[in-house]
Amino acid sequence: QVQLIESGGGLVQDGGPLKLTCVASGRTFSKFAMGWFRQAPGKERSFVAGIDWSGRSAYYADSIQGRFTISRDNAKNTLYLQMNNLRPEDTAVYYCATEGRPYGLGRTRVGYQYFGQGTQVTISS
Repeated sequence: QVQLIESGGGLVQDGGPLKLTCVASGRTFSKFAMGWFRQAPGKERSFVAGIDWSGRSAYYADSIQGRFTISRDNAKNTLYLQMNNLRPEDTAVYYCATEGRPYGLGRTRVGYQYFGQGTQVTISS
Protein backbone atom coordinates (compact mmCIF):
# COMPACT_ATOMS: atom_id res chain seq x y z
CA GLN A 1 0.00 0.00 0.00
CA VAL A 2 1.39 3.36 -1.04
CA GLN A 3 1.87 5.82 1.80
CA LEU A 4 2.96 9.43 1.47
CA ILE A 5 3.66 11.44 4.58
CA GLU A 6 4.29 15.17 4.33
CA SER A 7 5.98 17.40 6.88
CA GLY A 8 7.48 20.85 7.13
CA GLY A 9 4.42 23.03 6.86
CA GLY A 10 3.84 25.99 9.15
CA LEU A 11 3.39 29.74 9.51
CA VAL A 12 5.87 31.93 7.63
CA GLN A 13 6.12 35.65 7.02
CA ASP A 14 5.67 37.17 3.60
CA GLY A 15 8.90 36.71 1.66
CA GLY A 16 10.22 33.91 3.83
CA PRO A 17 11.33 30.38 2.93
CA LEU A 18 9.97 26.98 3.85
CA LYS A 19 10.92 23.44 2.90
CA LEU A 20 8.44 20.60 2.65
CA THR A 21 9.38 16.94 2.88
CA CYS A 22 7.49 13.84 1.81
CA VAL A 23 8.52 10.32 2.75
CA ALA A 24 7.11 7.55 0.59
CA SER A 25 6.67 3.86 1.31
CA GLY A 26 4.86 0.85 -0.05
CA ARG A 27 6.57 0.45 -3.42
CA THR A 28 9.82 1.18 -5.26
CA PHE A 29 10.06 4.95 -4.94
CA SER A 30 12.67 5.42 -7.64
CA LYS A 31 10.43 4.05 -10.41
CA PHE A 32 7.68 6.68 -10.12
CA ALA A 33 7.30 10.36 -10.85
CA MET A 34 6.46 12.51 -7.84
CA GLY A 35 4.80 15.86 -7.40
CA TRP A 36 3.36 18.52 -5.16
CA PHE A 37 -0.17 19.89 -5.30
CA ARG A 38 -1.90 22.51 -3.21
CA GLN A 39 -5.44 23.48 -2.30
CA ALA A 40 -6.38 26.90 -0.99
CA PRO A 41 -9.68 27.50 0.83
CA GLY A 42 -12.56 27.54 -1.61
CA LYS A 43 -10.41 26.42 -4.53
CA GLU A 44 -9.71 23.18 -6.31
CA ARG A 45 -6.49 21.26 -5.76
CA SER A 46 -3.92 22.38 -8.31
CA PHE A 47 -0.60 21.11 -9.59
CA VAL A 48 2.44 22.92 -8.19
CA ALA A 49 5.49 20.94 -9.32
CA GLY A 50 6.48 17.52 -10.62
CA ILE A 51 9.69 15.57 -11.03
CA ASP A 52 10.26 12.53 -13.19
CA TRP A 53 11.21 9.12 -11.84
CA SER A 54 14.94 9.71 -12.36
CA GLY A 55 15.03 13.19 -10.90
CA ARG A 56 16.51 14.62 -14.08
CA SER A 57 13.49 16.65 -15.18
CA ALA A 58 11.27 18.98 -13.17
CA TYR A 59 8.12 20.88 -14.08
CA TYR A 60 6.45 23.85 -12.41
CA ALA A 61 3.20 25.77 -12.42
CA ASP A 62 3.58 29.28 -13.80
CA SER A 63 2.53 30.84 -10.51
CA ILE A 64 5.54 29.49 -8.62
CA GLN A 65 8.15 29.33 -11.37
CA GLY A 66 11.49 30.63 -10.14
CA ARG A 67 10.49 30.57 -6.46
CA PHE A 68 9.98 26.86 -5.75
CA THR A 69 12.33 23.94 -6.39
CA ILE A 70 11.30 20.29 -6.37
CA SER A 71 13.86 17.58 -5.76
CA ARG A 72 14.07 13.95 -4.72
CA ASP A 73 16.46 11.59 -2.99
CA ASN A 74 15.74 8.10 -4.28
CA ALA A 75 18.08 6.53 -1.74
CA LYS A 76 15.93 7.97 1.06
CA ASN A 77 12.51 7.57 -0.61
CA THR A 78 12.05 11.28 -0.02
CA LEU A 79 10.64 14.16 -2.02
CA TYR A 80 11.28 17.82 -1.25
CA LEU A 81 9.82 21.20 -2.12
CA GLN A 82 11.98 24.21 -1.35
CA MET A 83 9.80 27.31 -1.35
CA ASN A 84 11.38 30.77 -1.39
CA ASN A 85 9.94 34.28 -1.47
CA LEU A 86 6.60 33.02 -0.22
CA ARG A 87 3.53 35.16 -0.71
CA PRO A 88 0.16 35.25 1.06
CA GLU A 89 -1.42 33.70 -2.05
CA ASP A 90 0.75 30.62 -1.51
CA THR A 91 -1.29 29.83 1.60
CA ALA A 92 -2.79 26.37 1.13
CA VAL A 93 -2.68 22.75 2.15
CA TYR A 94 0.19 21.14 0.25
CA TYR A 95 -0.05 17.53 -0.86
CA CYS A 96 2.63 15.10 -1.94
CA ALA A 97 1.58 12.85 -4.80
CA THR A 98 2.86 10.05 -6.99
CA GLU A 99 1.85 8.68 -10.34
CA GLY A 100 0.13 5.37 -10.77
CA ARG A 101 2.38 4.08 -13.56
CA PRO A 102 6.17 3.74 -13.43
CA TYR A 103 8.74 5.70 -15.39
CA GLY A 104 6.55 8.72 -16.00
CA LEU A 105 7.44 12.39 -16.25
CA GLY A 106 5.09 13.80 -13.61
CA ARG A 107 4.65 16.78 -15.86
CA THR A 108 0.97 17.57 -15.28
CA ARG A 109 -1.78 16.61 -12.87
CA VAL A 110 -2.86 13.77 -15.16
CA GLY A 111 -1.45 10.46 -14.01
CA TYR A 112 -1.14 11.21 -10.33
CA GLN A 113 -2.98 8.53 -8.45
CA TYR A 114 -1.85 8.63 -4.82
CA PHE A 115 -1.90 11.61 -2.46
CA GLY A 116 -0.75 12.23 1.08
CA GLN A 117 -2.83 13.76 3.84
CA GLY A 118 -1.37 17.22 3.31
CA THR A 119 0.47 19.81 5.34
CA GLN A 120 -0.76 23.35 5.98
CA VAL A 121 1.34 26.28 4.78
CA THR A 122 0.26 29.73 5.90
CA ILE A 123 1.93 32.96 4.81
CA SER A 124 1.29 36.04 6.89
CA SER A 125 1.42 39.48 5.31
